Amino acid sequence: MAKLTEDLAYEILSVVEEIPEGCVATYGQIARLIGRDRNSRLVGKVLSNAEFYGRYPCHRVVNHSGRLAPGWTDQARLLAMEGVTLKEDGRVDLKKYGWDC
Repeated sequence: MAKLTEDLAYEILSVVEEIPEGCVATYGQIARLIGRDRNSRLVGKVLSNAEFYGRYPCHRVVNHSGRLAPGWTDQARLLAMEGVTLKEDGRVDLKKYGWDC
């Protein structure tokens, strides 16, 4: 795993900031966008601590199958406020709401 630096955290968060309202991205997609294909877990770690860096739309990030972050009960509500509905199994339809960047 890559070493987490403040610069790397802000690089990840700057991508998260670009996700349009009503869309979602995956941890892996963000890792690829910053040139670190194998560091999706690092992206998740940064997002779990994002409140220390400022306000970012971390609720727009899901896993590769559209699952929401475990234990974050407000994520579904925040997505719903942007028009993102969940499938019956509680996942986001990535074909419908995935960020095409």
